[in-house]
Amino acid sequence: MHTHSPVGAGHARDNVAPLCKEEYIRKEEKKIMDIAMLAKEVAALVIPLTPYLAKAGEKAAEAVVQEIGREGWGKAKSLWQSLWQGREEKETVREAVQEVIDHPADEDAAAALRLQIRKVLTEDASLAGEIAALMKDIRPLNLQHFEARLEGSGAIVQGAGSKGAGERGVIVDTVQDSTIITGDHNRQVQAETYVEHQDVHIHDTPDPDVSHLRDAYLNRLFEQTGALSLAGVDPKAADESEAGLNLDAVYTALLTRTPEMQEKQEAMLLGGRPEREVHHLSALDQLNRHRRLVLLGDPGSGKSTFVNFVALCLAGEALQSKRANLALLTTPLPKEDDTEEEESKESPQTWEHGPILPVRVVLRDFAARGLPAAGVRATADHLWCFIKTELQTAALVDYAPHLHQELLTKGGLILLDGLDEVPEAHRRRAQIKEAVEDFAAVFARCRILVTGRTYAYQQQDWRLTNFGVTVLAPFSAGQIRRFVDRWYAHVAELRHLDAQDSQGRAEDLKKAIFDGERLRGLAERPLLLTLMASLHAWRGGNLPEKREELYADAVNLLIDRWESQRVVRDAQGQVAVIQPSLAEWLQVDKDKVRDFLNELAYDGHAAQPDLAGTADVAEKELVAGLMGLSQNPDVRPQRLVEYLSQRAGLLVPHGVGVYTFPHRTFQEYLAACHLTDHDFPDLLAELARREPGRWREVALLAAAKTTRGTAAAIWLLVEALCFREPDDKLHDAADSWGAYLAGQALLESANLDKVSERNRDRVDRVKRGLLYLMRGQEMPALERAGAGRVLAGLGDPRPEVMTVEEMEFCFMPAGPFWMGDGDEQHLCRAVAQDCWIGRYPVTNAQFQAFVAAGGYGEKSYWPEAEQAGFWRDGRFKGNYDDDWRGAPVDFGAPLHLSNHPVVGVSWYEALAFTRWLTCHLREAGLLGAGWQIGLPSEAQWEKAARGGLRIPAQPLFAKPVELALFGGGGSIVYQENALAKRVYPWGEEEDANRANYDETQIGYPSAVGCFFKDASPHGAEELARNVWEWCRSLYKGYPYDPADGRENLNASSSDGRVLRGGSFFNDEQLVRCADRDRLNSHSRDGLSGIRVVASPLTSGL
Repeated sequence: MHTHSPVGAGHARDNVAPLCKEEYIRKEEKKIMDIAMLAKEVAALVIPLTPYLAKAGEKAAEAVVQEIGREGWGKAKSLWQSLWQGREEKETVREAVQEVIDHPADEDAAAALRLQIRKVLTEDASLAGEIAALMKDIRPLNLQHFEARLEGSGAIVQGAGSKGAGERGVIVDTVQDSTIITGDHNRQVQAETYVEHQDVHIHDTPDPDVSHLRDAYLNRLFEQTGALSLAGVDPKAADESEAGLNLDAVYTALLTRTPEMQEKQEAMLLGGRPEREVHHLSALDQLNRHRRLVLLGDPGSGKSTFVNFVALCLAGEALQSKRANLALLTTPLPKEDDTEEEESKESPQTWEHGPILPVRVVLRDFAARGLPAAGVRATADHLWCFIKTELQTAALVDYAPHLHQELLTKGGLILLDGLDEVPEAHRRRAQIKEAVEDFAAVFARCRILVTGRTYAYQQQDWRLTNFGVTVLAPFSAGQIRRFVDRWYAHVAELRHLDAQDSQGRAEDLKKAIFDGERLRGLAERPLLLTLMASLHAWRGGNLPEKREELYADAVNLLIDRWESQRVVRDAQGQVAVIQPSLAEWLQVDKDKVRDFLNELAYDGHAAQPDLAGTADVAEKELVAGLMGLSQNPDVRPQRLVEYLSQRAGLLVPHGVGVYTFPHRTFQEYLAACHLTDHDFPDLLAELARREPGRWREVALLAAAKTTRGTAAAIWLLVEALCFREPDDKLHDAADSWGAYLAGQALLESANLDKVSERNRDRVDRVKRGLLYLMRGQEMPALERAGAGRVLAGLGDPRPEVMTVEEMEFCFMPAGPFWMGDGDEQHLCRAVAQDCWIGRYPVTNAQFQAFVAAGGYGEKSYWPEAEQAGFWRDGRFKGNYDDDWRGAPVDFGAPLHLSNHPVVGVSWYEALAFTRWLTCHLREAGLLGAGWQIGLPSEAQWEKAARGGLRIPAQPLFAKPVELALFGGGGSIVYQENALAKRVYPWGEEEDANRANYDETQIGYPSAVGCFFKDASPHGAEELARNVWEWCRSLYKGYPYDPADGRENLNASSSDGRVLRGGSFFNDEQLVRCADRDRLNSHSRDGLSGIRVVASPLTSGL
């Protein structure tokens, strides 16, 4: 991770060659250590010494002094005092220190103190510098190898898993057919062992009755979580014998959107080879790191499956299962070219907490049966009582006190599934928040995982306090391939299919997915991939390309299964009775049953108090509706209830007297079917415009369904959704939502290759609406970024974003400005000439013009790269590229979208682009001979972000052709910069709505122009975040001196070049104008892009 660095040194992101340990130490002593590494080293030193340092007495540390020496002890004390001075009374610090004192061998206690150390160093840059200096002195003493020594009687216990006994005591883990005799005066009596004058401590030998109860609990959990339910996914799931697959056989590890950059950087500093691309942490990685975690994802993204899989493996490990255990839990992550052979070569995922006891709670059930009355504060006791009640239901109530004691004293993993499915009515969600937070406080040794939908959690003000947050990522190509291979291998085993034939079907499905862009997009969602695999396996290998068609096929097949006759046989296998289909029994047309189900879904969706999960359908309502259709006088309600209870399918039982749809997706699809048959498109459009959170998916599915019937239907819906121009005085938020949904519907359902003139006007209106949404502030940042992606799909109309000829620049006058921050801040005069900074980062579309024009093949653009050996014969290859290439590294969607910043380019490629751009614009007559385009110096970049002492009263923008016409700035009105030392480009206060960084939770770069409110005093946008931006300058210390060689373009490729601005995954510290970073000239990643500057030739560029 890019972290703020003390005393201006920043931190190295250099892709250094592998180093031996000695060389690493020598190099590290020449630079200030990165905060993450510094915190880790400090923690390794102080945590073992904490019980002694906290007592602050020489007598208490005599054993330590003898071990590490007086000098070592003195320096350790100085470090401890500097670290906590003024922070001793902070509750989180005090608790963390006390936990280590009380439980020195507890890894969770150590992890909590490590976290506090890192927080302190991150929050105080000057302290980090001080601690780094102290560590430089301490490092040669090798204090990390301290071990306490015992003199006299007593015991010292160190290390995870260690146990201690008192004076003259022994520890016995297991006693079987043995005799134990210790002490000074012992005697053995026949037929018994007689021991005196000592204590005997027997550990981890539970009461046999408790052990049996624990095993019974774990076995029940193992069975509950072991099956992957296919209800609503596999058409054969209506048969109990076909109800599901073994979860352990088909589960594929989930990734999150959190990049793994911090760890890769640390590996680089320790001499490891840098990664060639941004990797993302798995859901298990995040669960391993966070004691309290909220895991977010879209419907069908695998949240509940992950909960079940973790519970299954932990229970299986405790039960010594051979098929589901910690080895399965930590299976290596799939690579993009994943094969089982490749998997065996990879390192397993990390899980450092052993087989801790899992407890799974479905929050929707807890809300229904465990919360107190509305208005009463919910507590940990309410959640515990619910867990106890669930045990009682399973005839395990005798285990409750033992479970309670284990969770309090040893901890466990509490898995709380479905936060978004808790109804909002009567403050139920607020009560859930109260109960979970109180439970976390009372059961402090427990780890807790909460799952929920992304949109629901981000839009509410009931976020859980002190819980980390991570968002599930779509399936990668490697995950898709692994799932399909495992699916078919398991199906072959269950169905007794030929293994070779099953493998061939798996290859067919993978080919179908990766040959079509639309199917690939569908397969990125685990639910839809499961659905695709089911349909492919049992329908001859043919798959529709659109998700609406997939839903339609699944719904129709489920209804067919629900409707079909069922033969019931007796014990001898003879036909006992033939049950008629539902329509036959009711003596009603099958289409009427389907219409009723559509209406049922629509009514439930409309009335559902919450915007997530599935609506409850009361059995009385379902039976009454079907009875109303029936033409059979012999049908009675009780018999109908019995009939429905025997047939799983499109409606599944959910508690006593309640049914629900298997997944919200199917509820939304059936509601869409109802709306396409009733007042289409007006009713649907009005609902979606006014309440998009509820009706967005319904509208998109309805659009796809109607388009299958007639291509003209989509245009009727687009007109109904987006009929008002942004400049209309009646334009409001509903119109912005209408444009957004219309754009999504067009991308999913319309043939944009053939658009009539009339419909072209409609597309253009949608584009204008999307631009207005992106540039406004009435929508959250997540939606603005989404609008930018839709606009890319439709074709962004902004020439300043899509072409280099119309690229926009912002005027920046010469003059002094404040550079750096803290003790290093100084008045810099390095910008001695007027220049023009790019308004936006360079986009993929603009860089592609360079590629298409043969820019990689023109030798004159690449002298530095050629000299360093990274360019030859029209191709570029950095040290860590696998192959020579003639384009940026493609990190896939959405990073490669046309209106998004280009990434995957090295400093050499950025420099070559600016040389091509200068030549191209001159040849086109768009740039004067006295001007050139280059990369900004570091000083130019920071002045563009912060502004000088004097700034234009209004930002001034120009296109390349207008630069030469600029008359020297005499007509520009200037004003004093009231915030000349501003922290952020927009001012002094952090604001997640003004920049794309981790708090914004977009997770990827966004289209340029989504954050115009972050504009600097000169008008440049997105200088804070989105992507890091290359500067021409070498990374050197302050004060900034352009004459000290830092502007040398021919310096060694191993010398770091400056990167500025931060990126989408960094925290708020790196939004600051002053933050710096660096990379080697030949390095590239998915985080770093380009911004250009136009200057007169006399500037030296």
